[in-house]
Amino acid sequence: MLPSATRPHASPGHLHTQKWRGRIGLSLVAMLSVLAGMTDAIGFMASGDFVSFMSGNTTRMAVAISAGELGLTLRLVILIATFILGNALGIIVSRLGRRRALPLLLSIATLLCAAAAWPYETQLPALLAAIIAMGMLNAAVEEVNGLPVGLTYVTGALSRFGRGLGRWMLGERRNGWRVQLIPWTGMFAGAVLGAVLEHHFGLKALFASGLLAAALGLLSLKIPHRWQLGYMPR
Repeated sequence: MLPSATRPHASPGHLHTQKWRGRIGLSLVAMLSVLAGMTDAIGFMASGDFVSFMSGNTTRMAVAISAGELGLTLRLVILIATFILGNALGIIVSRLGRRRALPLLLSIATLLCAAAAWPYETQLPALLAAIIAMGMLNAAVEEVNGLPVGLTYVTGALSRFGRGLGRWMLGERRNGWRVQLIPWTGMFAGAVLGAVLEHHFGLKALFASGLLAAALGLLSLKIPHRWQLGYMPR
């Protein structure tokens, strides 16, 4: 054990920086979760398919298989594969953009606006563009100060919150479990907003998602690059 005089410790300045890095990161998570919830609600109400909730689409695919609905099964296979592709593209765009949020979020905004502007009655191409965008969104933030976060899915966040609650009830005092409600709250609020927008504008409500993505990309310019490196996947 090191003597107290030589034992390493965090300076007040480092702790202050870490605190603000965490606050800014969690604020970004909240807004990106709003974007995910908004987009998912719009896509679901307009098409009956989830654009970010792949757990739901996986369950629907299993039910379709059991019922022998080959057309619906194929459609859901395509949606899930597209989401996986979107996640891969998110990493690629992130790396090409030197792990800065702006290029990634502008790419997402372009896809969402293209989906909203799709002029034909067949909605599948627009839906696929939105799904790719939501897959890419997961590359925007993966953790904040070492705490894992999810943007387009909140089952994990609720599970981590519940496990943390159980430990707290047993008298353990670990940090970080309460913040898992932030992405859930953001997604819920975004879904409510998206549902209202879709009710009035249909699939064109994705323009609002695209504008929000672009606005968040521009706001990310205010976040130091070294902080963004800590938020985004390696």
